[in-house]
Amino acid sequence: MLKTFGIRHFQTLLLFGTMSVFYALRVNLSVAIVVMIDNKANTHFEEYAWNEHVKGLLLGSFFIGYVTSQVPSGYLSRRCGGKLLLLISLISCSLLAILTPLCATIGNWQLVLVSRIIQGVFQGSIFPATHTILSQWSPVNERGLMSSCTYSGCQFGTFIMLASSGVLAASRLGWPGIFYISGSVGLFWAAIYNFFGCSSPKECRRLSQREHELITSHWGDSELQVRRNSMHPPWSAFLKSCPFWALVTVHCTNNWGLWTLLTYMPVYIKNILHMDIKKNALSSALPYFAMWILSFVFTALSLWFRKREWISLKTNRKLFNTIGHGTPALTLVALGYVNSDHVIGAVALLTITVGVSSASYLGYQINHIDLSPNFAGILMGISNCLANITGIVAPLTVALIVTNEKSVEQWRIVFFLASFLYLLGNTVFLVFADFDLQPWNDPKE
Repeated sequence: MLKTFGIRHFQTLLLFGTMSVFYALRVNLSVAIVVMIDNKANTHFEEYAWNEHVKGLLLGSFFIGYVTSQVPSGYLSRRCGGKLLLLISLISCSLLAILTPLCATIGNWQLVLVSRIIQGVFQGSIFPATHTILSQWSPVNERGLMSSCTYSGCQFGTFIMLASSGVLAASRLGWPGIFYISGSVGLFWAAIYNFFGCSSPKECRRLSQREHELITSHWGDSELQVRRNSMHPPWSAFLKSCPFWALVTVHCTNNWGLWTLLTYMPVYIKNILHMDIKKNALSSALPYFAMWILSFVFTALSLWFRKREWISLKTNRKLFNTIGHGTPALTLVALGYVNSDHVIGAVALLTITVGVSSASYLGYQINHIDLSPNFAGILMGISNCLANITGIVAPLTVALIVTNEKSVEQWRIVFFLASFLYLLGNTVFLVFADFDLQPWNDPKE
């Protein structure tokens, strides 16, 4: 293994930045909507009388579009390269974010709803495209490292957006500034990624021969690679694969927990912990900062275990997946019994719940590449499509359960449900998951 910083690591940093921007664009509405319907921080900007049903619909609308483009994006990223899809999505979502305040002004919540659905369609390509790029750039021994570093951008972008949104909402820009700034940063980063990013090693002129050989050493001979590239996806093999359905299950349950918290954490902090918009934003951001930091801690531990050959790859994946699901399951139960008298305890539990879940990046999150590097993007497209249906269902379910946002008992039900699903998904993964290359990855002789 090359010990120096290589082009593959630079591509990982570019993907990290891309994921950061995407998630900032994705979550900007989660905090902005709190101010849009209760604008005491800056009275110069319009306030909207949107009820809980409308709010739940707006927060879940992104996923209506998001799930529709997952599988096609996995196929297209394999044919056209992941870079092109990422750029199209990044530019489109950035422009739509900048236009969001105008949409609210001229079309009320209905036009904002349409805008969020369209953003969801474009962002549906990011995980399949990123997984396809990672499968091309990562040597076997560095898959965990490169995947964890890349996807830690999700938490970094979330943290930056949530932490800054309160300040932006109270500034001269008001709540529209949340959308203007995130959209402008997105356009700026698209220019950077267009110049430096590459879909695969063969597109990169700056790659040394030594590093190219390291990356491609596990690909097999050139004839096999040609047949792989021309091979049609074995859809029936995907659907008949028990390890793949175990992966889908844990992906779904993980997303339920994370998106429940991501979507409704600002609402919970405001109504149960009674914190103002600036403290709300910082408290909502803290768990994602912890998740970003801990993703590197868990990655270092995983590499340490593997370097000393203390545990196998299979045990490594299962261990960190259990940490990433078992810990949130316990802390969510405790969170259900916390009220406004224990603000520090509640924020600490939220931080642990979200932060420790980053361990799952070394578990199920990279299992698509373990099963089939050749079709990793398509597998991610299928599982992410099904998993993000929870992005639609979870906010609506919370809206049905929490009819009184100041009721600790109703929030307790929300947390208990998420805890149960975390445990269910991890159990299925422990029993049925596989970490070996599947026979359908390679074309038949």
